[in-house]
Amino acid sequence: MGLKKSKNLFEKAKEYIPGGVNSPVRAFKSVGGHPIFIKNAKGAYLVDEDHNKYIDMINSWGPMILGHAFPPVEKAVKKAIKNSFSFGAPTRKEVEMADLIAEMVPSVEKVRMVNSGTEATMSAIRLARGYTKRDKIVKFEGCYHGHGDSFLISAGSGAITMGTPDSPGVTAATAKDTLLAPFNDLEAVKKIMEANPGEIAALIIEPVVGNMGCVLPKPEYLKGLRELCTQHGVVFIFDEVMTGFRLAPGGAQERFGVTPDLTTLGKIIGGGMPVGAYGGKTEIMDYVSPQGPVYQAGTLSGNPIAMSAGLAMLKHLKKNKDIYTQLDETGFEIVNGIRRTLLELGLNYSINWVGSMYSLFFTEVDVVDFETAKTSDTALFGKYFHEMLNRGVYLAPSQFETLFISTKIDDKLIKKILKANRESLISITK
Repeated sequence: MGLKKSKNLFEKAKEYIPGGVNSPVRAFKSVGGHPIFIKNAKGAYLVDEDHNKYIDMINSWGPMILGHAFPPVEKAVKKAIKNSFSFGAPTRKEVEMADLIAEMVPSVEKVRMVNSGTEATMSAIRLARGYTKRDKIVKFEGCYHGHGDSFLISAGSGAITMGTPDSPGVTAATAKDTLLAPFNDLEAVKKIMEANPGEIAALIIEPVVGNMGCVLPKPEYLKGLRELCTQHGVVFIFDEVMTGFRLAPGGAQERFGVTPDLTTLGKIIGGGMPVGAYGGKTEIMDYVSPQGPVYQAGTLSGNPIAMSAGLAMLKHLKKNKDIYTQLDETGFEIVNGIRRTLLELGLNYSINWVGSMYSLFFTEVDVVDFETAKTSDTALFGKYFHEMLNRGVYLAPSQFETLFISTKIDDKLIKKILKANRESLISITK
C-alpha cells in the first residue's frame, strides 16, 4: 500500500502547522508512522491522497452515523448554500433546529446553538456556575469534555495519548475548582459532595465514555449520580457530544432512562458540519444572555449551512428509528465476531460495546474506569492498528478512543472487518 503523497503532505504540514495536524490524535504519535491524508469519502469508505480505500470505523469521530455524503444531508447543504453562507442574524432554520432538539432530547426545554462541542461544554459549565452562584465542578478521570481549561485535568483521549494529561497553560486557580472522581465509583462522588457542601456548581460526565476508549456506566450508576446531584443542588450535565442521537434518538439519556439538568451536544447534530449546542431546563437556560446575566455569544452560532445539514440528519433519524436497531445488530455482530477470534486464538483482551460504539482494549482486565484503561498495551495496539490499516480498515489511531459504526456497514463489510481483524490479531501475536 503506497502512502507517498500522505507522507509528503505531512512533511509539508509540519512546516506550517504545529505537529503537522489541527487536532493532536491525528498525528499518529501513539501508533507510530505518519497520518493518512484523506481526499474523499462516500458511504462506508474513505479514500486517501494515494487512492487507497478504507472501511471507515471512526466516521469523523462520530458524526457520520449514516455514512459519508449521505444524500439528504448533501442535498440540504447544496440548497442552503444558494442563499449565502452566513448572515450573523437569526434564521428560520435555527428555530426549527431548536424545536426538533427539544422534541427529541428528554432533558432539553430550551437550547442555545454554538460552534463546537468544546464551546458547548464551556458554556454549560459557566451557566451552571452562574445559576448556582458556586465555583467548583466535578468531572471524572479520563473523561474528555473539550479543551476548555476547566476540563484539562486528567482528561483522557488526546491528552493521555500525547503523554500530557494535565496541559501547561491551565492555571492553578482553575485547576483547584475542578474536583476529580473515578468513573463508575458512586461512593467517591458522594464523599466529594459531602466534603464540599454548597460549593459545587455542576457535575459533568460522558454517560458512555468515548475518550478513554468506550467505557460503559455500571447498572444504576447514572441514576445514583442523578440522586446525589438533586440532593446537593448540583447541576447534572450529560456531555452527549458523542452519544447524542447515536445511542437512541434522544441519546444516552433516553437509552438509560436518566434525565440530566443540562445536555451538551455536537457531532451528529451538525451532520458533519462544525456545530454544537447546550440545552436543558427552562429555569436554568433563562440565565443565558440576553434573557439572563450569563454571557455567551458566537458570530457563527446557528450558521445556516450547519443548521441545514443538522436538520436533514436529525429529521432522518427521528423518522427512521429502526436505524438504531440496525446499528445495535451491526455492533453485536462485529463485537461477537472479534470475541470468537480472541477465544479461538486464546487471547484475553477486553471489549466494551454499546450500540454503535465499541473498543478493543489490549489488556486482560475489565475496563471500567481510567485506571483500568491505562493498563492497556499501547505498543501492541499500535501494531494492531497498522495491520488493520494495511488490510483496508481505518481505526482510531489511539487505544484511548472509541470506534463508531455507521449504517453503511452491511453484512458484506462486517465479514471483511472480521477477516481483517482475525488476520491482524494472528499477525501481532505470532
